[in-house]
Amino acid sequence: MHAPAPEPLRIRRLHTPPTPAVRRRELWAWMMFDFANSGYTTVVITAVFSAYFVATVAGNADWATFAWTAALSLSYALILLSAPVLGAWADLRAGKRSLLWWTTGLCVLGTAALAWTGPGSVVLALVLIVLTNTAYGTGENVIAAFLPELAREEAMGRLSGYGWAVGYLGGLAILAVCLWWITGAEARGSDTVTAVQQSMLFTALAFALAALPTLLLLRERARPQPLPPGGALLATAFSRVRESLLGSAGLTDLRRLLACIVFYQAGVATVIAIAAIFTTQALGFTTAESIQLILVVNITAAAGAFLFGWLQDRVGHKPLLALSLLGWLLAIGLFWFSESRAVVWAAANVAGLCMGASQSVGRALVGVLCPPSREAEIFGLWGLAVKLASILGPLSYGAVSWITDGDHRTAMLCTALFFIAGLAILASIDIERGRAARGLA
Repeated sequence: MHAPAPEPLRIRRLHTPPTPAVRRRELWAWMMFDFANSGYTTVVITAVFSAYFVATVAGNADWATFAWTAALSLSYALILLSAPVLGAWADLRAGKRSLLWWTTGLCVLGTAALAWTGPGSVVLALVLIVLTNTAYGTGENVIAAFLPELAREEAMGRLSGYGWAVGYLGGLAILAVCLWWITGAEARGSDTVTAVQQSMLFTALAFALAALPTLLLLRERARPQPLPPGGALLATAFSRVRESLLGSAGLTDLRRLLACIVFYQAGVATVIAIAAIFTTQALGFTTAESIQLILVVNITAAAGAFLFGWLQDRVGHKPLLALSLLGWLLAIGLFWFSESRAVVWAAANVAGLCMGASQSVGRALVGVLCPPSREAEIFGLWGLAVKLASILGPLSYGAVSWITDGDHRTAMLCTALFFIAGLAILASIDIERGRAARGLA
């Protein structure tokens, strides 16, 4: 027998009238933010600026990879400390939309400023990376907090998956423009360094333009909540975050899911942060070859997000998340054993497929287990888990590569431990029990 087909995307009213109904243009606007911000993470963090920093800004110094991962880790630490409180504040004051405006503006301006970095400007580059990545990560948490307001539980997986898919297409589009610009530098009488600097301006402009539909069309449906008598906003926010962290409301499976996300996202964040560094330093790829590989990987990542987003509402979130983590282990094993370019390309595309799947399913599953009227707070904790992972993973990779005198293959193999730990924790999560508990929170 076949399972009944899920209902089409429908709105989910979390608040009583006069809360406005969700229109399809808002679903499109919500997904467009994934399109907008993916250019930043694809070009700056993954494909172009990371390798440019190590090879040009830091001059291939022994400490360059560690400095890069340390700067990212600092930005994630700032997000980790601020995201739950900002999320609780946004719930209490219905401020998700205004917070999204601020974080988007900071990330766009900081990305444009990266165009002024060059050989030797290590401090400027690292400061800007900390600023922009902090703004990017905070905005990522905020946009995710709109998800439970826009779709019913049975449609969250699809909307989340479609958002990730559109996001990868956005990263693909701006990366393709940057590849075309960088590879054509000599024909224009320019050089690669100048072309990379100019690509930062392209990325900033694309982010600003693509984010406009989200910033202008997405509506804030939450209502400001009354503070306890004599209670300050900040104190109330900290209290709600502390309750969530301690699990006083009995959200056992949500807490386990967040722990699972910490571990497997540590592996995902590592691959995102060092992809261009690994391919150029360990595999001998040129800058153009590395960008071409990441371009194709973005296509498979979009396919993974779309396919798994469509499947998870039919098959179930937990089985598909487990499948994607097993796929990550396969990809790392291929990277470890392979000397062939063909196998490296195959491994990279397996990783891309699993990247889209694991990120899409994880975000949707948090929405499924999230108690009503605490979306920004809970997704702030989701952001905390992702950013803690983004400290743990890349920093571990950077430390291993430094200790082993630049042995990137060994550092990549150590990354597999994060996915193994994620699988172990996932096995202990009971989705039905988690659904029942959210109504008591």
